[in-house]
Amino acid sequence: MQERRHSLTEEISQPDVSNLRLLEKAVVSFTMDVGVPARNGDNNRLYDMAVVEGNKVWVSGSSNLLQLFDLQGNLQHTLTIPYKGSYLCTYNGHAVFRDYNDKTLKKISDDDTVVTMFTTGNWIPYGITGSSSGDLLVCLRKSAESKVVRYSSNGTILQEIQYDSQCQPLYQCVWYIAENINGDIVVTDFNYKKKQVIAVNRLGIFRYTYSEKESAFHPMGVVTDSLGHVIVANFLGHKVHLLDKDGHFLRYIIPEGGINYPRAVCKLDNGDFIIGESVSCLVKGIKFFEWQEKYIPIYRQKYP
Repeated sequence: MQERRHSLTEEISQPDVSNLRLLEKAVVSFTMDVGVPARNGDNNRLYDMAVVEGNKVWVSGSSNLLQLFDLQGNLQHTLTIPYKGSYLCTYNGHAVFRDYNDKTLKKISDDDTVVTMFTTGNWIPYGITGSSSGDLLVCLRKSAESKVVRYSSNGTILQEIQYDSQCQPLYQCVWYIAENINGDIVVTDFNYKKKQVIAVNRLGIFRYTYSEKESAFHPMGVVTDSLGHVIVANFLGHKVHLLDKDGHFLRYIIPEGGINYPRAVCKLDNGDFIIGESVSCLVKGIKFFEWQEKYIPIYRQKYP
């Protein structure tokens, strides 16, 4: 089945959510220990994840290894890469990761070889995600500057997002990125001054900022679902924030037993999510929505 792609100016229809129920308490459906090795005393071991075909998960962290697991926690494959702390996404069925050393994006091909896709010049790539238009959205940093760039698969720059309508910088320090079903580009952005989630529309026009006053708000991994919700991992707050498509807070996601230092978050094929705890290297399957059958009344025909 061919993937449906959208242009930047195309209107995208919104799904019906009338029979969706938010669970009172998020449920942990499974837990697996991916055991990312520590390096140079770095306790923040798990950095990012990408789900590929068959609900297998590539995991990156503080070592120079990329590891592929099934959801039972069985190690399927290991790749050695030049630099630790890679960021990942799934693009056209393949895992794509950034190489900090040579400022490139690379993909893992079908035969598990690593292929360089393109360079990001003198900008360092961070969070990456595939888009509904078939492009790649990449968080980039250089010194104190940050921006988001839309690339074609061969590295052609299609769009740069860096400033608002007043020519002021949109971002302070970009980390992770996701695209929502309405085309919004959602980025976690924080440094010692600001800690926030920033969304622009597909044309790069500012949509909203989400933040919290509490000092423990430390937004990291971000993902969206097929209903337009935005799911943000709060690293120091030990919780996940659930937002609607307009950036309004809906609730905290804290499953029984809690989550500690959540950093990476991904969506599985069945609509559930996996959350990666950076320090413990535990990956937890989390369910917090369920679909209900709609009640359709049946009326008996009246006869004279």
